[in-house]
Amino acid sequence: MVRPDEYVPTNYLSVLIMVIVGFIFGLGGLIFGSFVRPRFYYKEKLVPYECGNEPSGLPWQKIAIRYYPIAILFAVFDVELGLIYPWTVGFSGLTSTGFLVMIGFLLVLLLGLVYDLKKGILDWHRR
Repeated sequence: MVRPDEYVPTNYLSVLIMVIVGFIFGLGGLIFGSFVRPRFYYKEKLVPYECGNEPSGLPWQKIAIRYYPIAILFAVFDVELGLIYPWTVGFSGLTSTGFLVMIGFLLVLLLGLVYDLKKGILDWHRR
């Protein structure tokens, strides 16, 4: 057993080198960008970019956020798919416990989806 006062970190040199290289790349990119970026801006360059369209409305107008709950639900079910895929690949080697755990996982997600449907989160015209 190694005592705490005898511990000497010998394998951290590679980590230190990677941290230094990361800082060099990060700062190097910022410094290089300051040399090559344009210094003189023209009128069109200073206009807010809206997909090529002319800006419309006031800059302080409210924006509808109806799509955020749907985007969050998409992210949840996308992660679910990422967890189900390895389960299906290794399905033949699973025990009954692995199968029941996945069924429980799917049931929890199904209950969450039913809850969201009852709350009307996916009903676009209700809001």
